[in-house]
Amino acid sequence: MSRVRGFVDPDFTAVAETLRRVVHGRREDSPRRGGGAVAVYWHGELVVDAWTGSRDEGGDPWERDTIAMSFSTTKGVVSTVAHRLADRGLIDYDEPVATYWPEFAQAGKSRVTVRHLLAHTAAMHRARGLADRPEQILDWDHMVAALAAAPPAWEPGTRPAYHAITYGWLVGEVIRRAGGYATLTDAVRQEIAVPLCCDPMYIGVPIGERSRVARLLGTPHSDTRLGGAFNQLARFERFGPMADAFLLDGFEHLAMTDRIHDGEVPAANGAFTARSLARMYAAMVSPEEFDGPPLLSRETVERATTIQTRQRDAVVHFPMKWRLGYHLAATIRGEVPTGFGHFGYGGSGAWGDPASGLAVAFVVNRVAGTPFADTRFLRLGAAAVAGARNRTPDWASRRPER
Repeated sequence: MSRVRGFVDPDFTAVAETLRRVVHGRREDSPRRGGGAVAVYWHGELVVDAWTGSRDEGGDPWERDTIAMSFSTTKGVVSTVAHRLADRGLIDYDEPVATYWPEFAQAGKSRVTVRHLLAHTAAMHRARGLADRPEQILDWDHMVAALAAAPPAWEPGTRPAYHAITYGWLVGEVIRRAGGYATLTDAVRQEIAVPLCCDPMYIGVPIGERSRVARLLGTPHSDTRLGGAFNQLARFERFGPMADAFLLDGFEHLAMTDRIHDGEVPAANGAFTARSLARMYAAMVSPEEFDGPPLLSRETVERATTIQTRQRDAVVHFPMKWRLGYHLAATIRGEVPTGFGHFGYGGSGAWGDPASGLAVAFVVNRVAGTPFADTRFLRLGAAAVAGARNRTPDWASRRPER
């Protein structure tokens, strides 16, 4: 079970070795350690596509087509869909949200722009009180109506506050209205999965595909030592904006059951392979290496990945260097200066870097760390950077941040 399977380019063997360590640790024969997969593209070439471990408590092995719920890593995918529409002129970042979604103008939000949503500066991070029961969380119409009626927490545009759960419905409703999509799943499929041939990418998993989904391990119901991050959310009460952003009644329990796949929670319930995530970021950072029209124009990539704020985030209490829907790319060796992406609760994450041509993604089913991710993906990212240096010792990630 501890064997790493798949393909690894010799220059990137450290990525596979790191995957084995972060998944298995010292308990290599325990299915409770779960499994995971990592993928790395370098200048459009898939140089790592590897997986290991188990996808459930019974020890069934992780397979090439296993998909994993990836929590906030989903936000990077949703953001990319929004940029696809912006590329075609269907969305203007500086246009009021109400231009596309008129009901949003309620409660003093008429001047909130799409840029505010994407940069987490709309002051619409409050999730508490939006739903009274779990069923409402899976009801798209209920959630977007509740957000349309809600006031901002403070003057929009004045400071960032991570829209941990609300982001997906806010940006997702703009996508649906501007793009004419019935569901966000349709949008992801038509805007990313089909043109890039990078299925599977789901927000809410179809019933017929759920046998491929890795079961989350280390949940609050089975092992509080591993799944304690959700249990810790109750302690955020004293932290104001942090509690507002994460405490949505019933979500922590719903997220750990199969019911979470019944609806679209596009800040959290995306399910992907590492390969599909890495391919999406690779298409943005190395468009010339892919056949057909680019996923995004270079101009849109430049706009989407330019840092919007360096302020300390009011929810995360750390300067996330928000781009438009993405944040900084970090490894245990420090930031990748020109990188951008999104990490997720439970350990997943993905990022791309135009300077080095790297795109890296990790999906996993053993929930650990904090609500903002943990060191597993940071370690894999560092190993990928080392592999790129093996290929090109003078690789150009020294370019200053935008």
